[in-house]
Amino acid sequence: MSITNPILPGFHPDPSILRVGDDYYIANSTFCWHPAVRIHHSRDLKNWKLRGYAVTRDSQLDLRGNEDHGGIWAPCLSHHDGLFYLIYTDVKNWTSPAYKDAHNYLITAPTIDGPWSDPIYLNSSGFDPSLFHDDDGRTWLVNMLWDHRMNAHPFGGILLQEYDRTRQKLVGPVNNIFHGTDIKMVEGPHLYKKDGYYYLLTAEGGTTWWHAASLARSKSIDGPYDIMPKNPLITSATDDTLALQRAGHGSFVETQDGQWYFAHLCGRPVMPMRKCILGRETALQALDWPKGEWPTLAHGTNTPALETRASGLPEVTFERDAKHPYFNDDFESDKLDLEYNSLRVPIDDSWASLAARPGFLRIWGRESLNSRHRQSLIARRIVHFDTSAACAVDFQPETFQHMAGLIFYYDTTNHHYLYITCNNDGQRVLGIITADGGQHIEYPNAVVALPDTGTVYLKGVMHGATLQFYYATSPQKWIAIGRPLDATILADEHKAEVKFTGAYAGICVQNLSGQSIHGDFDWFNMEKAKDAGTK
Repeated sequence: MSITNPILPGFHPDPSILRVGDDYYIANSTFCWHPAVRIHHSRDLKNWKLRGYAVTRDSQLDLRGNEDHGGIWAPCLSHHDGLFYLIYTDVKNWTSPAYKDAHNYLITAPTIDGPWSDPIYLNSSGFDPSLFHDDDGRTWLVNMLWDHRMNAHPFGGILLQEYDRTRQKLVGPVNNIFHGTDIKMVEGPHLYKKDGYYYLLTAEGGTTWWHAASLARSKSIDGPYDIMPKNPLITSATDDTLALQRAGHGSFVETQDGQWYFAHLCGRPVMPMRKCILGRETALQALDWPKGEWPTLAHGTNTPALETRASGLPEVTFERDAKHPYFNDDFESDKLDLEYNSLRVPIDDSWASLAARPGFLRIWGRESLNSRHRQSLIARRIVHFDTSAACAVDFQPETFQHMAGLIFYYDTTNHHYLYITCNNDGQRVLGIITADGGQHIEYPNAVVALPDTGTVYLKGVMHGATLQFYYATSPQKWIAIGRPLDATILADEHKAEVKFTGAYAGICVQNLSGQSIHGDFDWFNMEKAKDAGTK
């Protein structure tokens, strides 16, 4: 039996893996999406289920105004003396040529399900913080150093400082313990102790095609650290034909019987465009780690494998697991499903209600799709290259400034939107808007007149690099609207040196007039497209 990668498909970067007893958890970066710090649970390392989120309240995180792809970077999950620790960065600004405004926080909880505390501020010297609990009772913080100076390398090394758990603050000197290898761009540090050595695992090479995970070790926590002779531990940079590209940033976990595994990020590009539409995903590799020696990937190379050795733990499956999270939501529940996310602000009754019209999700329109503050958009990760998303919406626009519909979304500058609005004559119409690298594109030939009232059904079917929209005014009588669209604009690699998230499909409403307007969604469906082959 083996484990098939990725174990967490779709937008699941920067995995921090942790075992507590017989339970395994992975925390992932969520950037500008709420709720934040997504946590999955497993008992066998093969089957994973979304458990919940650690950061759910305004008091823990305020993302209003954060840049696209800012927000929460590289959380680290740890456990010590019966308490869970979750450390994360809130990156306010990252596209400046020089500066990064990156603030590091710590929250704690008695159980993985919370309640999670309000944050303790730690520092702002760089991103990717993690905690290491030593066997002598002391706890240490490591994070990368951002150096904004003109003549310096911006990735300035890995900082180490002690964290006093009783006083809940950093204490003592700050030491730069590791400047990285020749790969450069050292970040994502995690410390481990084994066989008398401190092992420092870092990410290097940037999170694109040259990404890697490097390893160094020392007899002393503050160094000096010797680089592994056959470094890097993992990379895809040596083989552009690998199914798993961009392999790097990750963390280690030891099983109950002494086996070691490495959870790491990766990307699966759509060829020949070589674009990772689903974003950075989480994969798992078995390690061989003899006593006193360096670890290696169990399959014998330093490139990522699609299949890795199973743990031998009893298999525990879930009714809806990480690889099959889609389902038809008729909004009959009094709570939204865990898979739903919103941008920058929590979902609450002030703009999204399951009670206002029972059996519907009512969404009140707010700011535009370019807003970094108050969008009314609720969406789910796309985890299959062949995905269908559809909804039924009752929406009565009063002006062209009112819009509601179905969206395939990457960020404020890249998305495809099938929306209902009205023209200058008050006629309800359907249209398509694309944002491509920030350029706003409309399709006059795709505008369709709709009945004055009644439910409208909207659907998008994505097959790899293409997306086709459909509509209906009667259930299941789908009519194609517009031409096939370029789905690769939803990829990290589209028109930018680097971006960090992944594709979503969802529902949204915009009110650009200041009047009160809402859309009532009867259902939202997301599934692997039935007429598509597997990828």
